[in-house]
Amino acid sequence: MSIEKEKRIHRKSVFNGHLVQVYLDEVQLAGKLAQREVVLHQDACAIIPVTADRQVLFVEQYRYAIEQVLLELPAGKVDFGEEADACAKRELEEETGYIGDLIPIGAVYTSPGFCNELIHLYIAKNLVKTKQHLDEGEFLNVVSIPLEEIWKLIKQGQITDAKTLAAFTLAKEHL
Repeated sequence: MSIEKEKRIHRKSVFNGHLVQVYLDEVQLAGKLAQREVVLHQDACAIIPVTADRQVLFVEQYRYAIEQVLLELPAGKVDFGEEADACAKRELEEETGYIGDLIPIGAVYTSPGFCNELIHLYIAKNLVKTKQHLDEGEFLNVVSIPLEEIWKLIKQGQITDAKTLAAFTLAKEHL
């Protein structure tokens, strides 16, 4: 059985922000009209930085939308005209103060029911300490956690960030 593609009839801009654009689309499927709320977001990347002594560098960061501090992987959006690999390298150093060899492990859509955000996932090894370069208005703590403790923290619900969970699922055979 093939799945029929929806055809966009009309797109109305609802919000055009720095990070996202929101649209209300009218689509046609099997002769019927329906509405879709769509959020367009630049690609992003997330990195699992693993030190020589098998520690993983996480960032602890307050997330306003959920009013909580989360433990998550260093990550950030791909700038216009930038390649995902370059973004991963940049974000790793900006957020953790390390550079390293990047190994791509896949990519995931964060919420494809309404958003097109694609996050490219990497492992970083052979880390070398440099200097952290946080963006203006960015506040986070770098936290080092032994690799063997990560799955326990996930099972206990202490790591709930989707990109982080997806990255560790894809990275399992590489770690």
